[in-house]
Amino acid sequence: MPGRSGKKISLKDIAREVGVSVALVSYVLNNRFENRINKDVAEKIRATAQRLHYQPNQIAKSLKTNKTFTIGLIVADISNPFSSSLARIIEDEGAKYGYTVIFGSSDEDLVKFENLTNAFINRQVDGLILLPPSGSEPVLIRLKEMRFPFVIADRYFPKLEAHCVNVDNLKAAYDAVSLFIEHHKKAIGLINYKTDLAHLNDRTKGYQQALKDAGISINKNWIRKVDISNDAPEIEKAVAALLTPPSVNAILFASNRIAVHALKYLEQQQINIPGDIELIGFDENEVFDFTKPQLSFIRQPMQHLGQTATELLMDVIAQTQKEQLIFIAAELVKRGSTND
Repeated sequence: MPGRSGKKISLKDIAREVGVSVALVSYVLNNRFENRINKDVAEKIRATAQRLHYQPNQIAKSLKTNKTFTIGLIVADISNPFSSSLARIIEDEGAKYGYTVIFGSSDEDLVKFENLTNAFINRQVDGLILLPPSGSEPVLIRLKEMRFPFVIADRYFPKLEAHCVNVDNLKAAYDAVSLFIEHHKKAIGLINYKTDLAHLNDRTKGYQQALKDAGISINKNWIRKVDISNDAPEIEKAVAALLTPPSVNAILFASNRIAVHALKYLEQQQINIPGDIELIGFDENEVFDFTKPQLSFIRQPMQHLGQTATELLMDVIAQTQKEQLIFIAAELVKRGSTND
C-alpha cells in the first residue's frame, strides 16, 4: 500500500521521519544486529514503518538474496481435514521464517502432481514440501538431479533417498490392533487403500504384525482394499463383506475418509457399536465428534509433522542438512467405539 500521497514509502522516508540512517532502518526491519540496536529506537522505526504503511520491495529483496521467500506445498486433497490442517500449520511455520506458502492439490494424480511441481519451480519458489502420489519417483529423482530443495511429508519412498518426515504408521496400526486384542477381539478386519504408497502399506504391516505377535492367524478375507478415490459404494461393499459370516468383531479403518463412509453404512445397518463390533479410525475428522458412540482414532501429530517438515526445508534451502528419514509417533485416542 502506498503512503497517503500515493508515493511508495521507502527506507529513506522512514529514516528521515525517525532521524536515523537508512542502514539502521534496514537492520531493524530485516531483524539484523538486534542485540546492538537500542530497543526504543528499533520500536520507533517499526512503529513509523507501520504508520506510513511501508511495504518491502520483494523484487529488490529477491535480486539481492537470490530468493523469492516462497514455498510450494502440494497436498493430496486440500478439502481433506488432514491436508487442510497440515497446510495451515506449514503456512504458519513458514511465516515465522518470512516465507509465504503457495498451495496445490494433486488429487493423488501423477500428471497433476508433476504439472504443479513444474508450475511452482517456474514461479521460482525457494523450496517444496510434497505429499507425492503413487508413482511419483521419477519426478522426485528429477528434483534431486536439479538439486532443488524439497522435503517429503507424511509419506516416503523406500528406494529413494530424500528428506522425509513421517508418522510411524506401522506402530500406530500395531497399537490399534493390540487394543482390540486386549479387548479379547480375534476376528479383526482392516479396510485400506489399493496402493503402493509405503506409508499406507505400513498400516497393513502393523495390523499383520500385531496379529502375528498375538498368535492370531491372518485371514486374508478380513483385509479389504478399496480405490484411493474414496468411492462410497466400494467402501460400503468392503464393510458388508467384513460383516458377512464368519464376520469380524473389530475393524481398523486406514483413513478418515474410509471411516466416514463406513460409519454411515454401519448406522444404516443398525449395527451395535461397540457391542457387536469395535472400531478405530486413522486421522481426526469433525464427523467423528458427532457419531454415537464417538469413534476411537489414531491422532497424527500434525503440529509436530508440519513444524518438522518446515524446519527441515529451511535447513535444506540453507544447504545445512543431509538427507534423512524422520518418523514421529502417533497417539491412540480411545473413545466410545472401543470398550474399556
